[in-house]
Amino acid sequence: MIPPERIETARLILRRPVLEDAAAIFERYAHDPDVTRYLTWRPHQNIARTLDFLRGCGALWDGHEGFAWAIVQKGETLPIGMIDLRPQGERAEIGYVLARTFWRRGYVTEAARAVVEWALSRPHVYRVWAVCDVENTASARVLEKIGMRREGVLRRWIIHPNIDGAPRDCYCYAIAK
Repeated sequence: MIPPERIETARLILRRPVLEDAAAIFERYAHDPDVTRYLTWRPHQNIARTLDFLRGCGALWDGHEGFAWAIVQKGETLPIGMIDLRPQGERAEIGYVLARTFWRRGYVTEAARAVVEWALSRPHVYRVWAVCDVENTASARVLEKIGMRREGVLRRWIIHPNIDGAPRDCYCYAIAK
């Protein structure tokens, strides 16, 4: 699977992130404990950590192991978040993050819908899925809005180091063709 490096929606451009995005990513969301609450990584303490993250995104893309896109509003240049797609044979998993100042505007829903539609348009991809913490109602709502169905609860599935460091329950959502 080799996705496009750029996907356009009505209000957004999803593009492959570059190292020059590090300052905006760090300042807008990577250091914010509210944004990272339900994520698997701790807030970045400095821009060097954000640069390491971006280098890792590039390596995953080049190795066809995972594909991250910076979420950018049309007419702007700086990312407001990121969405990624991780292929797993005939399945693919999505994940996303968005700067707090851009929450509740439908940006993640718009970006996720575009990535899921692209993935499902591939002949060999039959399922796109995601997990979210059972307390993360905003993320659950995004997944429902893009047509995913809640399939169940994965007990003690993931550790969110920003909550309590213990394995937490997650909802599993998926859409299949």
